[in-house]
This record gives sequence, C-alpha cells and structure tokens, in this order.
Amino acid sequence: MTQEERTLILFKPDCVRRNLSGEILQRLLGEGFVLRGIKMMQLDEKILREHYAHIIDLVIDGEPLFPKLSAFMQSSPVIAIILEGPGVVTRVRNILGPTNSQKAPTGTIRGDFGTNSMLNVCHASDSPENALIEIDRFFGKEEQF
Repeated sequence: MTQEERTLILFKPDCVRRNLSGEILQRLLGEGFVLRGIKMMQLDEKILREHYAHIIDLVIDGEPLFPKLSAFMQSSPVIAIILEGPGVVTRVRNILGPTNSQKAPTGTIRGDFGTNSMLNVCHASDSPENALIEIDRFFGKEEQF
C-alpha cells in the first residue's frame, strides 16, 4: 500500500489568467486526492528567490532564466493548493505531464492546456521531502488542514 503524502501545487499566472483553475482542481480532486489547503496569493521576489534557488543562476540561450521566470510568476496572482493522498507527489506529476508542455501528451494537464516550459499551467513538488518544504514556504501552519 502506498503511503499518504502531501504535495504543493501552484496554479501559475497563465492558468489563473485563462480561468483554468476550477477545471484543473476538478481533475485533481477527481483522482481522489484530499484538499488540505487552498489560497490565492501574489508572489514576490523574496519567495520566488527561495522557491527557485536551485535554478537561480541557470542560463538558457545566453540569458539568465530567473529574471524572466520571476517577472512571469509575479504577473498575476497564483493559486496555491495542498493535496493529500497515497503517492500524491508522483501521481500529480504524471497527471500534469512533462514540464515542457510541448512534450506533454494530450490528456495530461500540460498537454491539454500548456504552451511551453514556462507557460505550463502548474508547478508541482518533485519529491515528498521537497513537498513538505514547499508547503511550509507557501502556507502557514494555521492554513494547513
């Protein structure tokens, strides 16, 4: 039996602007996950530097990625959610599809709604350990149920 886990998902600005949040949340909850926290929030540079610390110095095609990513993630509010369920981290990542939406198959969230690696609708934690760190980054203890 797979152990109960929690994961963090961020509905990114492209998701919020295109009014896809309800449909995507419905897909995720339809998989039997339990909602343990949800809020809309405006991200700032501080939280983004912490969240994307692992790629802060990444350069793609001669350009640093972080400034563009930070501007995008601050371009509108995001919706942060905590989901719980057996194997939720891996299962959610499979439902979302690959980070690059252009490589995501139809039927996955990114394959159905994403545009590219940045405009890929959602962020999801990549491991149970990182999920706990990310949940605490975006949710106070009093906001986790």
